[in-house]
Amino acid sequence: MAEDGKRTLLKLSGEALAGEERFGIDASILEFVATQIKAAHDLGHQIAIVVGAGNILRGSAVSGNGSMDRVTGDYAGMLATIINSLALQDAIEKTGVGVCLQSALKVEGIAGPFVCRQAVEEMERGHVVIFAGGTGNPYFTTDTAAALRAVQIGADVLLMAKNKVDGVYEANPREEPSARRFVTLSYMEALTRRLAVMDGAALALCMANSLPIMVFDLMAPNGITRVLQGEKLGTYVGDVDTVMASAQPAASSS
Repeated sequence: MAEDGKRTLLKLSGEALAGEERFGIDASILEFVATQIKAAHDLGHQIAIVVGAGNILRGSAVSGNGSMDRVTGDYAGMLATIINSLALQDAIEKTGVGVCLQSALKVEGIAGPFVCRQAVEEMERGHVVIFAGGTGNPYFTTDTAAALRAVQIGADVLLMAKNKVDGVYEANPREEPSARRFVTLSYMEALTRRLAVMDGAALALCMANSLPIMVFDLMAPNGITRVLQGEKLGTYVGDVDTVMASAQPAASSS
């Protein structure tokens, strides 16, 4: 786990920002997330963020239903991540924490281009860095963007903050209430069993670079700081032997 002063890449679920509305941005959720990020920042952590866009538009979904071709849909999804990133930037700045917004897509006047060295320097100066626009290329998810940016900036851990899912389960807990949650999980087990950690390309990238992953519920009270302080709040994925949780069934998760 990351210790005080270590570098963290936080991947936020776009769907979570919508709250109960399932679309758009819920101001109260945004404030809640920004407050959590500030709390982690105040503990001395260097924080970078990648946010999804499922609350606005998911490229794979619109291409899958035939309304757009895949490349067009993916670029639309990347633009949606910029909208979420701007909203998050504003919310974090209102807490008094400085923010640097970088985009993989060129959006002059809104965000600077992605420059790894500059991003690291900004974090070392105490600013939160938000990476918008995915990888800048179609066919890659924001999960892959998060893994890629984490490796590029030398992050010590990748935090996967999910929408009302408190870890990785042996099956979909919303469909199978008796499914059990993993406490720890190896990269290879997650890949071979196709568990819902992140997409395969992102997970393979983390495995190749021995980047540990923590999967937890974004809405857990003080979840970000609790995970960074070493609390076993969700599922740890890394170079470990698989251990199946023996306690709470999915039906009781938050």
